[in-house]
Amino acid sequence: MIIIISGASHTGKTLLAQKLLEKYNYPYLSIDHLKMGLIRSNNTFLTPYSSDDELTNYLWPIVSEIIKTAIENKQNLIVEGCYIPCNYKDDFDELYLKNIKEYFLIMTEKYINNYFDKIINYGNIIENRLSNDINKETLIKDNIDVLKKCKKYNLNYILIEDEYKIDIEVGE
Repeated sequence: MIIIISGASHTGKTLLAQKLLEKYNYPYLSIDHLKMGLIRSNNTFLTPYSSDDELTNYLWPIVSEIIKTAIENKQNLIVEGCYIPCNYKDDFDELYLKNIKEYFLIMTEKYINNYFDKIINYGNIIENRLSNDINKETLIKDNIDVLKKCKKYNLNYILIEDEYKIDIEVGE
């Protein structure tokens, strides 16, 4: 089983991946780790500050082939990160898709307005971010954009409205 966790920045993707790793003992691939490995080893012209579109276009072909390899080897894997295109299903045939579950994390505008300070404070709970310079308006806009894309591409999403409490049951 492949579990894809995506969404806008600061939605708790890495935290959820860590919880699933601990609960199910599934390994997880952080696309941010892959990104930084490629950048630090000078295997790309991109930087941590490249646009999300540039990073997605560069990283997704690599990640999608990692997913295919894991499925072909009947291995479980959690793949977590922002750089998963909402039309990702176009890159897999049905034999692969039946082994993939996706969860896009989306915070509502109300949640962001009520808990913005907590969202920022929890930004480094699992990994150290280079910066926490995101503002409330950008966070709201990004989450609205992800929600629209999830609806357009018929993706599973988890709407975070009143409290941050996410628990996913993974069934084979």
